[in-house]
Amino acid sequence: MAEAIRILVADKLADQGVDYLRGFAGIEVEVKTGLSEDELAATVGEYDGLVVRSAAQVTAKALAEPGRLRAIARAGVGVDNIDLEAATAAGVLVMNSAEASTITTAEHALALMLGLARNVGPASRTMVDGGWDRSKFVGAQLAGKTLGIVGLGRIGQTVAERALAFDMTVVAYDPIFNAETALDGRVKLYRDFDQMIEAIDVITFHVPLNEHTRGILNAERFARCRAGLLVVNAARGGIVDIPALIDALDSGQCGGAAIDVFETEPPEADDPLRRHPKVLLTPHLGASTAEAQEAVSVHACQQIVEYLRGEGMRGAVNAPGVRLDLDPGQMKYVDLARRMAQLALPMCEEGIAEVTVRVCGADLAAAADTIERIAMVELLNSVLNVPVNMVNVKLAAEQRGITTRTVTEDDARSGSRLSLEIRSGDEMRHITGRIGDEGQPRVMRIGRYAMDIVPAGTMILIMNEDRPGMIGMVGTAMGDEGVNIADMTISRHDHTAMMVVKADGRPGDEVIERLRGLPGILKVAEVTLGEVSSEENPAS
Repeated sequence: MAEAIRILVADKLADQGVDYLRGFAGIEVEVKTGLSEDELAATVGEYDGLVVRSAAQVTAKALAEPGRLRAIARAGVGVDNIDLEAATAAGVLVMNSAEASTITTAEHALALMLGLARNVGPASRTMVDGGWDRSKFVGAQLAGKTLGIVGLGRIGQTVAERALAFDMTVVAYDPIFNAETALDGRVKLYRDFDQMIEAIDVITFHVPLNEHTRGILNAERFARCRAGLLVVNAARGGIVDIPALIDALDSGQCGGAAIDVFETEPPEADDPLRRHPKVLLTPHLGASTAEAQEAVSVHACQQIVEYLRGEGMRGAVNAPGVRLDLDPGQMKYVDLARRMAQLALPMCEEGIAEVTVRVCGADLAAAADTIERIAMVELLNSVLNVPVNMVNVKLAAEQRGITTRTVTEDDARSGSRLSLEIRSGDEMRHITGRIGDEGQPRVMRIGRYAMDIVPAGTMILIMNEDRPGMIGMVGTAMGDEGVNIADMTISRHDHTAMMVVKADGRPGDEVIERLRGLPGILKVAEVTLGEVSSEENPAS
Protein backbone atom coordinates (compact mmCIF):
# COMPACT_ATOMS: atom_id res chain seq x y z
CA MET A 1 0.00 0.00 0.00
CA ALA A 2 1.38 3.42 -1.00
CA GLU A 3 2.51 5.69 1.82
CA ALA A 4 0.13 8.55 2.55
CA ILE A 5 0.95 12.05 1.35
CA ARG A 6 1.37 14.33 4.37
CA ILE A 7 0.52 18.04 4.11
CA LEU A 8 1.04 20.72 6.77
CA VAL A 9 -1.16 23.81 6.72
CA ALA A 10 0.88 26.42 8.64
CA ASP A 11 -1.38 29.47 8.20
CA LYS A 12 -5.08 30.10 8.59
CA LEU A 13 -6.82 29.16 5.34
CA ALA A 14 -10.43 29.41 4.31
CA ASP A 15 -12.24 26.27 5.46
CA GLN A 16 -12.95 25.31 1.86
CA GLY A 17 -9.22 24.84 1.21
CA VAL A 18 -8.63 22.55 4.17
CA ASP A 19 -11.83 20.64 3.37
CA TYR A 20 -10.54 20.12 -0.17
CA LEU A 21 -7.36 18.50 1.17
CA ARG A 22 -9.24 16.30 3.60
CA GLY A 23 -11.48 15.05 0.83
CA PHE A 24 -8.71 12.85 -0.60
CA ALA A 25 -8.04 9.32 0.52
CA GLY A 26 -4.31 8.84 0.96
CA ILE A 27 -3.68 12.42 2.09
CA GLU A 28 -3.07 13.25 5.75
CA VAL A 29 -3.61 16.89 6.71
CA GLU A 30 -2.45 18.70 9.84
CA VAL A 31 -3.19 22.34 10.65
CA LYS A 32 -0.58 24.03 12.86
CA THR A 33 -0.69 27.82 12.76
CA GLY A 34 1.51 30.31 14.59
CA LEU A 35 4.65 28.16 14.44
CA SER A 36 7.91 29.92 15.25
CA GLU A 37 10.89 29.59 12.93
CA ASP A 38 12.41 26.91 15.18
CA GLU A 39 9.13 25.03 15.46
CA LEU A 40 8.63 25.05 11.69
CA ALA A 41 12.22 23.90 11.14
CA ALA A 42 11.72 21.02 13.56
CA THR A 43 8.56 19.71 11.92
CA VAL A 44 8.51 20.62 8.23
CA GLY A 45 10.67 17.66 7.18
CA GLU A 46 7.92 15.28 8.29
CA TYR A 47 5.61 16.46 5.49
CA ASP A 48 5.55 16.19 1.72
CA GLY A 49 3.80 19.52 1.27
CA LEU A 50 3.44 22.84 3.10
CA VAL A 51 0.63 25.35 2.57
CA VAL A 52 1.08 28.92 3.85
CA ARG A 53 -0.30 32.40 3.45
CA SER A 54 1.80 35.42 4.45
CA ALA A 55 2.20 34.94 8.21
CA ALA A 56 4.34 31.79 8.29
CA GLN A 57 8.01 32.61 7.65
CA VAL A 58 9.60 29.84 5.61
CA THR A 59 13.23 30.88 6.06
CA ALA A 60 16.50 29.22 5.12
CA LYS A 61 16.71 27.95 8.69
CA ALA A 62 13.24 26.43 8.42
CA LEU A 63 14.36 24.63 5.24
CA ALA A 64 17.80 23.57 6.45
CA GLU A 65 16.60 19.99 7.02
CA PRO A 66 13.84 19.58 4.41
CA GLY A 67 13.43 15.86 4.94
CA ARG A 68 10.58 14.61 2.76
CA LEU A 69 9.30 18.10 1.87
CA ARG A 70 8.75 18.44 -1.88
CA ALA A 71 6.48 21.45 -2.34
CA ILE A 72 5.30 24.70 -0.76
CA ALA A 73 2.06 26.31 -1.91
CA ARG A 74 1.49 29.98 -1.13
CA ALA A 75 -2.20 30.86 -0.93
CA GLY A 76 -1.76 34.26 -2.55
CA VAL A 77 0.62 36.06 -4.88
CA GLY A 78 3.72 37.27 -3.03
CA VAL A 79 6.34 34.82 -1.83
CA ASP A 80 8.39 37.29 0.23
CA ASN A 81 7.89 35.08 3.30
CA ILE A 82 9.52 32.10 1.56
CA ASP A 83 13.28 31.88 1.02
CA LEU A 84 13.25 30.92 -2.66
CA GLU A 85 17.00 30.37 -2.84
CA ALA A 86 16.91 27.94 0.08
CA ALA A 87 13.84 26.16 -1.28
CA THR A 88 15.41 25.78 -4.72
CA ALA A 89 18.68 24.48 -3.28
CA ALA A 90 16.68 21.90 -1.31
CA GLY A 91 14.76 20.85 -4.42
CA VAL A 92 11.47 22.10 -2.98
CA LEU A 93 9.00 23.50 -5.49
CA VAL A 94 7.37 26.82 -4.55
CA MET A 95 4.00 27.67 -6.10
CA ASN A 96 1.74 30.68 -5.74
CA SER A 97 -1.93 31.14 -6.57
CA ALA A 98 -1.63 34.40 -8.47
CA GLU A 99 -4.61 33.83 -10.71
CA ALA A 100 -7.07 33.32 -7.87
CA SER A 101 -6.76 36.85 -6.45
CA THR A 102 -6.11 38.81 -9.64
CA ILE A 103 -9.47 40.59 -9.84
CA THR A 104 -9.67 41.32 -6.12
CA THR A 105 -6.16 42.80 -6.02
CA ALA A 106 -6.77 44.89 -9.14
CA GLU A 107 -10.05 46.18 -7.71
CA HIS A 108 -8.31 47.26 -4.51
CA ALA A 109 -5.67 49.19 -6.45
CA LEU A 110 -8.46 50.95 -8.33
CA ALA A 111 -10.33 51.64 -5.07
CA LEU A 112 -7.19 53.24 -3.66
CA MET A 113 -6.73 55.31 -6.81
CA LEU A 114 -10.35 56.52 -6.75
CA GLY A 115 -10.27 57.20 -3.02
CA LEU A 116 -7.02 59.13 -3.37
CA ALA A 117 -8.24 61.21 -6.31
CA ARG A 118 -11.45 62.18 -4.50
CA ASN A 119 -10.02 62.60 -0.96
CA VAL A 120 -12.39 59.95 0.39
CA GLY A 121 -10.25 59.13 3.44
CA PRO A 122 -9.82 62.62 4.94
CA ALA A 123 -13.36 63.65 3.96
CA SER A 124 -14.73 60.65 5.82
CA ARG A 125 -12.65 61.44 8.91
CA THR A 126 -13.96 65.03 8.90
CA MET A 127 -17.55 63.79 8.75
CA VAL A 128 -16.97 61.28 11.57
CA ASP A 129 -15.54 64.11 13.68
CA GLY A 130 -18.71 66.15 13.12
CA GLY A 131 -17.38 68.44 10.39
CA TRP A 132 -18.70 69.45 6.96
CA ASP A 133 -16.17 71.01 4.57
CA ARG A 134 -16.85 70.55 0.87
CA SER A 135 -14.34 73.10 -0.40
CA LYS A 136 -11.42 71.53 1.45
CA PHE A 137 -11.76 68.21 -0.35
CA VAL A 138 -12.01 69.17 -3.99
CA GLY A 139 -10.59 66.20 -5.88
CA ALA A 140 -9.35 65.32 -9.35
CA GLN A 141 -11.27 63.71 -12.20
CA LEU A 142 -9.56 60.57 -13.52
CA ALA A 143 -11.09 60.68 -17.01
CA GLY A 144 -8.52 62.22 -19.32
CA LYS A 145 -5.63 61.59 -16.93
CA THR A 146 -2.71 59.29 -17.80
CA LEU A 147 -2.17 56.20 -15.66
CA GLY A 148 1.27 54.57 -15.62
CA ILE A 149 1.29 50.89 -14.69
CA VAL A 150 4.55 49.29 -13.57
CA GLY A 151 4.24 45.58 -14.33
CA LEU A 152 1.79 44.42 -16.97
CA GLY A 153 1.15 40.90 -15.75
CA ARG A 154 -2.31 39.54 -14.92
CA ILE A 155 -3.04 42.15 -12.25
CA GLY A 156 -1.55 45.01 -14.25
CA GLN A 157 -3.59 44.09 -17.31
CA THR A 158 -6.76 43.84 -15.22
CA VAL A 159 -6.12 47.32 -13.80
CA ALA A 160 -5.48 48.60 -17.33
CA GLU A 161 -8.76 47.24 -18.68
CA ARG A 162 -10.75 48.93 -15.93
CA ALA A 163 -8.82 52.20 -16.11
CA LEU A 164 -9.51 52.35 -19.85
CA ALA A 165 -13.20 52.06 -19.01
CA PHE A 166 -12.76 55.22 -16.90
CA ASP A 167 -11.57 57.00 -20.08
CA MET A 168 -8.02 57.21 -18.76
CA THR A 169 -5.00 57.06 -21.04
CA VAL A 170 -3.03 54.00 -19.95
CA VAL A 171 0.69 53.45 -20.44
CA ALA A 172 2.94 50.83 -18.89
CA TYR A 173 6.52 49.94 -18.09
CA ASP A 174 7.39 46.24 -18.22
CA PRO A 175 10.84 45.18 -19.50
CA ILE A 176 9.56 41.67 -20.23
CA PHE A 177 7.31 42.93 -23.03
CA ASN A 178 9.14 43.27 -26.33
CA ALA A 179 6.52 45.35 -28.12
CA GLU A 180 5.42 48.95 -28.49
CA THR A 181 1.84 48.41 -27.31
CA ALA A 182 -0.29 45.93 -25.40
CA LEU A 183 -3.97 45.09 -25.02
CA ASP A 184 -4.67 45.36 -28.75
CA GLY A 185 -2.80 48.63 -29.06
CA ARG A 186 -4.69 50.41 -26.28
CA VAL A 187 -1.73 50.57 -23.88
CA LYS A 188 1.54 52.21 -24.88
CA LEU A 189 4.61 50.40 -23.57
CA TYR A 190 7.73 52.20 -22.38
CA ARG A 191 11.14 50.51 -22.34
CA ASP A 192 12.53 53.30 -20.12
CA PHE A 193 10.94 53.89 -16.71
CA ASP A 194 12.32 57.45 -16.55
CA GLN A 195 10.56 58.34 -19.79
CA MET A 196 7.26 57.01 -18.51
CA ILE A 197 7.46 58.79 -15.15
CA GLU A 198 7.58 62.15 -16.97
CA ALA A 199 4.37 61.45 -18.90
CA ILE A 200 1.87 60.30 -16.25
CA ASP A 201 -0.52 61.70 -13.66
CA VAL A 202 -1.03 58.52 -11.61
CA ILE A 203 1.29 55.56 -11.04
CA THR A 204 0.40 52.09 -9.75
CA PHE A 205 2.76 49.17 -9.10
CA HIS A 206 2.10 45.50 -9.86
CA VAL A 207 5.53 43.88 -9.66
CA PRO A 208 7.38 41.72 -7.11
CA LEU A 209 10.01 43.21 -4.81
CA ASN A 210 13.49 42.36 -6.06
CA GLU A 211 16.83 44.02 -6.74
CA HIS A 212 15.39 45.68 -9.85
CA THR A 213 12.23 47.08 -8.25
CA ARG A 214 13.38 48.00 -4.74
CA GLY A 215 13.16 51.77 -4.39
CA ILE A 216 12.36 52.19 -8.08
CA LEU A 217 10.33 55.31 -7.23
CA ASN A 218 12.98 57.37 -5.45
CA ALA A 219 13.93 61.03 -4.99
CA GLU A 220 15.51 61.24 -8.44
CA ARG A 221 12.34 59.87 -10.09
CA PHE A 222 10.07 62.16 -8.05
CA ALA A 223 12.11 65.12 -9.33
CA ARG A 224 11.40 64.04 -12.92
CA CYS A 225 7.66 63.44 -12.54
CA ARG A 226 4.80 65.85 -13.11
CA ALA A 227 3.90 67.94 -10.08
CA GLY A 228 1.04 66.42 -8.13
CA LEU A 229 1.68 62.79 -9.16
CA LEU A 230 -0.65 60.34 -7.38
CA VAL A 231 1.07 57.17 -6.16
CA VAL A 232 -0.68 53.83 -5.56
CA ASN A 233 1.18 50.81 -4.19
CA ALA A 234 -0.79 47.65 -3.55
CA ALA A 235 2.03 45.34 -4.66
CA ARG A 236 4.95 45.08 -2.21
CA GLY A 237 6.47 47.29 0.46
CA GLY A 238 9.88 48.61 -0.52
CA ILE A 239 9.06 49.42 -4.13
CA VAL A 240 8.50 53.07 -3.21
CA ASP A 241 11.29 54.83 -1.31
CA ILE A 242 9.31 56.05 1.72
CA PRO A 243 11.61 58.92 2.86
CA ALA A 244 11.61 60.20 -0.74
CA LEU A 245 7.81 59.85 -0.83
CA ILE A 246 7.41 61.88 2.38
CA ASP A 247 9.63 64.64 0.99
CA ALA A 248 7.69 64.69 -2.29
CA LEU A 249 4.37 64.85 -0.43
CA ASP A 250 5.61 67.74 1.69
CA SER A 251 6.87 69.68 -1.33
CA GLY A 252 3.76 69.05 -3.41
CA GLN A 253 5.67 67.17 -6.10
CA CYS A 254 3.56 64.18 -5.07
CA GLY A 255 -0.11 65.03 -4.72
CA GLY A 256 -1.01 62.02 -2.60
CA ALA A 257 -0.18 58.38 -1.94
CA ALA A 258 -2.35 55.34 -1.31
CA ILE A 259 -0.38 52.53 0.31
CA ASP A 260 -1.58 49.01 1.09
CA VAL A 261 1.76 47.27 1.66
CA PHE A 262 4.75 47.93 3.91
CA GLU A 263 8.27 46.56 4.31
CA THR A 264 7.48 45.79 7.94
CA GLU A 265 3.93 44.69 8.60
CA PRO A 266 2.33 46.08 10.58
CA PRO A 267 4.25 49.38 10.35
CA GLU A 268 5.37 51.02 13.57
CA ALA A 269 2.82 53.15 15.42
CA ASP A 270 4.94 56.25 14.79
CA ASP A 271 5.49 55.53 11.10
CA PRO A 272 5.32 58.93 9.33
CA LEU A 273 2.90 57.54 6.76
CA ARG A 274 0.29 57.06 9.49
CA ARG A 275 0.21 60.78 10.28
CA HIS A 276 0.56 62.36 6.85
CA PRO A 277 -2.58 64.18 5.66
CA LYS A 278 -1.98 63.27 2.00
CA VAL A 279 -1.70 59.53 2.58
CA LEU A 280 -4.46 56.92 2.35
CA LEU A 281 -3.54 53.67 4.13
CA THR A 282 -5.05 50.19 4.24
CA PRO A 283 -3.62 47.18 6.14
CA HIS A 284 -2.59 44.92 3.22
CA LEU A 285 -6.12 44.30 1.98
CA GLY A 286 -5.28 43.61 -1.68
CA ALA A 287 -6.57 40.03 -1.61
CA SER A 288 -8.90 40.48 1.35
CA THR A 289 -12.33 39.71 -0.02
CA ALA A 290 -14.39 36.70 0.96
CA GLU A 291 -14.29 35.52 -2.64
CA ALA A 292 -10.51 35.83 -2.94
CA GLN A 293 -9.82 34.26 0.46
CA GLU A 294 -11.74 31.17 -0.57
CA ALA A 295 -10.32 31.15 -4.09
CA VAL A 296 -6.64 31.41 -3.11
CA SER A 297 -7.03 28.78 -0.39
CA VAL A 298 -8.70 26.26 -2.67
CA HIS A 299 -6.36 27.07 -5.55
CA ALA A 300 -3.22 26.58 -3.44
CA CYS A 301 -4.53 23.29 -2.09
CA GLN A 302 -5.41 22.09 -5.58
CA GLN A 303 -1.92 22.98 -6.80
CA ILE A 304 -0.10 21.10 -4.06
CA VAL A 305 -2.26 18.00 -4.44
CA GLU A 306 -1.74 17.96 -8.21
CA TYR A 307 2.02 18.24 -7.84
CA LEU A 308 2.46 15.74 -5.04
CA ARG A 309 0.30 13.21 -6.92
CA GLY A 310 2.30 13.77 -10.12
CA GLU A 311 -0.70 15.16 -11.98
CA GLY A 312 0.46 18.66 -12.85
CA MET A 313 2.44 21.75 -11.95
CA ARG A 314 0.75 25.16 -11.86
CA GLY A 315 2.05 28.46 -10.59
CA ALA A 316 5.66 27.33 -10.16
CA VAL A 317 7.77 30.23 -8.91
CA ASN A 318 11.22 28.61 -8.74
CA ALA A 319 10.91 26.21 -11.70
CA PRO A 320 9.62 28.42 -14.51
CA GLY A 321 8.93 26.64 -17.78
CA VAL A 322 8.54 23.19 -16.24
CA ARG A 323 5.21 21.62 -17.07
CA LEU A 324 3.59 18.33 -16.16
CA ASP A 325 0.39 19.03 -18.09
CA LEU A 326 1.95 18.02 -21.39
CA ASP A 327 0.13 15.93 -23.95
CA PRO A 328 1.01 12.21 -24.30
CA GLY A 329 3.24 12.84 -27.31
CA GLN A 330 5.26 15.49 -25.47
CA MET A 331 5.54 13.30 -22.38
CA LYS A 332 7.07 10.54 -24.51
CA TYR A 333 9.85 12.93 -25.45
CA VAL A 334 10.38 13.79 -21.79
CA ASP A 335 10.79 10.06 -21.13
CA LEU A 336 13.09 9.75 -24.15
CA ALA A 337 15.30 12.53 -22.74
CA ARG A 338 15.72 10.58 -19.52
CA ARG A 339 16.68 7.41 -21.38
CA MET A 340 19.06 9.20 -23.72
CA ALA A 341 20.84 10.88 -20.81
CA GLN A 342 21.36 7.51 -19.13
CA LEU A 343 22.77 6.08 -22.36
CA ALA A 344 25.08 9.07 -22.79
CA LEU A 345 26.62 8.83 -19.32
CA PRO A 346 29.16 6.08 -20.15
CA MET A 347 30.63 8.41 -22.80
CA CYS A 348 31.34 11.13 -20.22
CA GLU A 349 34.37 9.67 -18.43
CA GLU A 350 35.92 13.12 -17.91
CA GLY A 351 32.89 14.65 -16.24
CA ILE A 352 30.32 17.06 -17.64
CA ALA A 353 31.22 20.63 -18.54
CA GLU A 354 28.44 21.69 -20.89
CA VAL A 355 25.06 20.34 -21.97
CA THR A 356 23.02 21.47 -24.97
CA VAL A 357 19.54 20.08 -25.50
CA ARG A 358 18.24 20.44 -29.06
CA VAL A 359 14.49 20.06 -29.41
CA CYS A 360 13.21 19.91 -32.98
CA GLY A 361 9.51 20.16 -33.75
CA ALA A 362 6.94 22.90 -33.19
CA ASP A 363 4.82 20.52 -31.13
CA LEU A 364 7.68 20.10 -28.62
CA ALA A 365 8.35 23.79 -27.89
CA ALA A 366 6.11 23.80 -24.79
CA ALA A 367 8.01 20.81 -23.40
CA ALA A 368 11.53 22.14 -24.04
CA ASP A 369 12.34 23.28 -20.49
CA THR A 370 10.90 20.12 -18.96
CA ILE A 371 12.94 18.01 -21.39
CA GLU A 372 16.12 19.92 -20.54
CA ARG A 373 15.62 19.56 -16.81
CA ILE A 374 14.81 15.84 -16.87
CA ALA A 375 17.95 15.17 -18.94
CA MET A 376 20.05 17.20 -16.51
CA VAL A 377 18.58 15.36 -13.53
CA GLU A 378 19.69 12.03 -14.99
CA LEU A 379 23.15 13.33 -15.88
CA LEU A 380 23.86 15.03 -12.54
CA ASN A 381 22.37 12.45 -10.21
CA SER A 382 25.00 10.02 -11.42
CA VAL A 383 27.93 12.29 -10.60
CA LEU A 384 26.81 14.26 -7.52
CA ASN A 385 26.72 13.02 -3.97
CA VAL A 386 23.51 14.93 -3.25
CA PRO A 387 20.24 14.22 -5.07
CA VAL A 388 18.88 16.75 -7.54
CA ASN A 389 15.42 17.07 -9.03
CA MET A 390 13.50 19.16 -11.55
CA VAL A 391 13.47 22.14 -9.18
CA ASN A 392 17.11 22.45 -8.17
CA VAL A 393 18.92 20.87 -11.12
CA LYS A 394 19.74 24.16 -12.88
CA LEU A 395 21.07 25.69 -9.66
CA ALA A 396 23.12 22.55 -9.00
CA ALA A 397 24.60 22.73 -12.50
CA GLU A 398 25.39 26.44 -12.16
CA GLN A 399 27.08 25.94 -8.79
CA ARG A 400 29.36 23.34 -10.37
CA GLY A 401 30.22 25.40 -13.41
CA ILE A 402 28.18 23.30 -15.84
CA THR A 403 26.76 25.36 -18.69
CA THR A 404 23.29 24.35 -19.88
CA ARG A 405 21.16 25.60 -22.74
CA THR A 406 18.17 24.54 -24.79
CA VAL A 407 17.85 25.16 -28.52
CA THR A 408 14.45 24.81 -30.15
CA GLU A 409 14.22 24.19 -33.87
CA ASP A 410 11.38 23.66 -36.31
CA ASP A 411 12.42 21.62 -39.34
CA ALA A 412 9.36 20.09 -40.97
CA ARG A 413 11.55 18.00 -43.27
CA SER A 414 13.12 15.94 -40.51
CA GLY A 415 10.17 15.76 -38.12
CA SER A 416 10.32 15.84 -34.33
CA ARG A 417 13.55 14.70 -32.73
CA LEU A 418 15.71 15.27 -29.68
CA SER A 419 19.49 15.60 -29.36
CA LEU A 420 21.81 15.86 -26.37
CA GLU A 421 25.26 17.37 -26.84
CA ILE A 422 27.51 16.91 -23.82
CA ARG A 423 31.02 18.31 -23.48
CA SER A 424 33.18 15.96 -21.44
CA GLY A 425 36.78 17.07 -21.17
CA ASP A 426 37.83 18.21 -24.64
CA GLU A 427 35.31 16.00 -26.42
CA MET A 428 31.71 16.68 -27.42
CA ARG A 429 29.41 13.66 -27.07
CA HIS A 430 26.20 13.39 -29.10
CA ILE A 431 23.09 11.25 -28.86
CA THR A 432 19.95 11.69 -30.97
CA GLY A 433 16.52 10.09 -30.71
CA ARG A 434 12.89 10.36 -31.68
CA ILE A 435 9.55 8.72 -31.05
CA GLY A 436 8.92 6.16 -33.78
CA ASP A 437 5.75 5.76 -35.78
CA GLU A 438 4.73 2.93 -33.46
CA GLY A 439 4.94 5.31 -30.48
CA GLN A 440 8.10 3.82 -28.94
CA PRO A 441 11.26 5.75 -28.07
CA ARG A 442 14.11 5.14 -30.50
CA VAL A 443 17.75 6.21 -30.39
CA MET A 444 19.01 7.03 -33.88
CA ARG A 445 22.63 7.93 -33.18
CA ILE A 446 25.16 7.50 -30.38
CA GLY A 447 28.23 9.61 -31.06
CA ARG A 448 29.48 8.79 -34.54
CA TYR A 449 27.43 5.62 -34.80
CA ALA A 450 24.08 5.48 -36.57
CA MET A 451 21.57 3.34 -34.66
CA ASP A 452 17.92 2.40 -34.49
CA ILE A 453 17.31 0.92 -31.07
CA VAL A 454 14.61 1.04 -28.40
CA PRO A 455 16.37 2.26 -25.22
CA ALA A 456 14.88 -0.14 -22.69
CA GLY A 457 15.98 -3.04 -20.50
CA THR A 458 19.56 -4.13 -19.90
CA MET A 459 21.89 -2.85 -22.61
CA ILE A 460 25.63 -3.40 -22.99
CA LEU A 461 27.44 -0.78 -25.06
CA ILE A 462 30.65 -2.11 -26.62
CA MET A 463 33.13 -0.09 -28.67
CA ASN A 464 35.62 -2.22 -30.55
CA GLU A 465 38.05 -2.32 -33.42
CA ASP A 466 36.25 -3.05 -36.68
CA ARG A 467 37.85 -6.38 -37.55
CA PRO A 468 36.69 -9.93 -38.27
CA GLY A 469 35.62 -12.15 -35.40
CA MET A 470 34.54 -9.48 -32.92
CA ILE A 471 30.84 -10.39 -32.93
CA GLY A 472 31.57 -14.07 -32.46
CA MET A 473 34.05 -13.37 -29.68
CA VAL A 474 31.53 -11.24 -27.77
CA GLY A 475 28.74 -13.78 -28.27
CA THR A 476 30.93 -16.65 -27.11
CA ALA A 477 32.08 -14.79 -24.00
CA MET A 478 28.53 -13.96 -22.99
CA GLY A 479 27.30 -17.47 -23.76
CA ASP A 480 30.05 -19.00 -21.65
CA GLU A 481 28.82 -16.86 -18.74
CA GLY A 482 25.22 -17.98 -19.25
CA VAL A 483 23.97 -14.62 -20.56
CA ASN A 484 21.39 -14.86 -23.33
CA ILE A 485 21.56 -12.17 -26.03
CA ALA A 486 18.07 -10.90 -26.84
CA ASP A 487 19.12 -8.43 -29.52
CA MET A 488 22.27 -6.94 -31.04
CA THR A 489 22.69 -3.77 -33.10
CA ILE A 490 25.99 -2.95 -34.80
CA SER A 491 27.21 0.30 -36.35
CA ARG A 492 30.58 1.01 -37.99
CA HIS A 493 32.60 4.19 -38.42
CA ASP A 494 36.22 4.86 -39.35
CA HIS A 495 37.73 1.45 -38.45
CA THR A 496 35.77 1.17 -35.21
CA ALA A 497 32.34 -0.19 -34.40
CA MET A 498 29.74 -0.04 -31.66
CA MET A 499 27.65 -2.98 -30.54
CA VAL A 500 24.54 -2.42 -28.48
CA VAL A 501 23.69 -5.77 -26.94
CA LYS A 502 20.38 -6.36 -25.16
CA ALA A 503 20.55 -9.14 -22.61
CA ASP A 504 17.89 -11.19 -20.86
CA GLY A 505 18.56 -10.01 -17.33
CA ARG A 506 21.45 -8.11 -15.86
CA PRO A 507 24.87 -9.73 -16.41
CA GLY A 508 27.20 -9.92 -13.46
CA ASP A 509 30.26 -7.74 -13.05
CA GLU A 510 32.43 -10.67 -14.04
CA VAL A 511 30.79 -10.72 -17.48
CA ILE A 512 31.53 -7.04 -18.05
CA GLU A 513 35.13 -7.50 -16.91
CA ARG A 514 35.58 -10.49 -19.23
CA LEU A 515 34.30 -8.46 -22.18
CA ARG A 516 36.69 -5.63 -21.34
CA GLY A 517 39.58 -8.07 -21.43
CA LEU A 518 38.89 -9.34 -24.93
CA PRO A 519 41.38 -8.33 -27.65
CA GLY A 520 40.12 -5.51 -29.84
CA ILE A 521 37.61 -4.24 -27.25
CA LEU A 522 38.00 -0.50 -26.61
CA LYS A 523 35.25 0.22 -24.10
CA VAL A 524 32.37 -1.61 -22.37
CA ALA A 525 29.53 -0.05 -20.38
CA GLU A 526 26.32 -1.48 -19.00
CA VAL A 527 23.11 0.57 -18.76
CA THR A 528 19.83 -0.68 -17.33
CA LEU A 529 16.76 1.29 -18.38
CA GLY A 530 13.14 0.84 -17.43
CA GLU A 531 10.78 -0.89 -19.78
CA VAL A 532 8.73 1.35 -22.03
CA SER A 533 5.30 2.15 -20.59
CA SER A 534 2.78 4.44 -22.23
CA GLU A 535 1.10 4.98 -18.86
CA GLU A 536 4.19 6.40 -17.14
CA ASN A 537 4.37 10.09 -16.33
CA PRO A 538 8.07 10.68 -16.98
CA ALA A 539 8.37 13.98 -15.14
CA SER A 540 6.78 12.87 -11.88
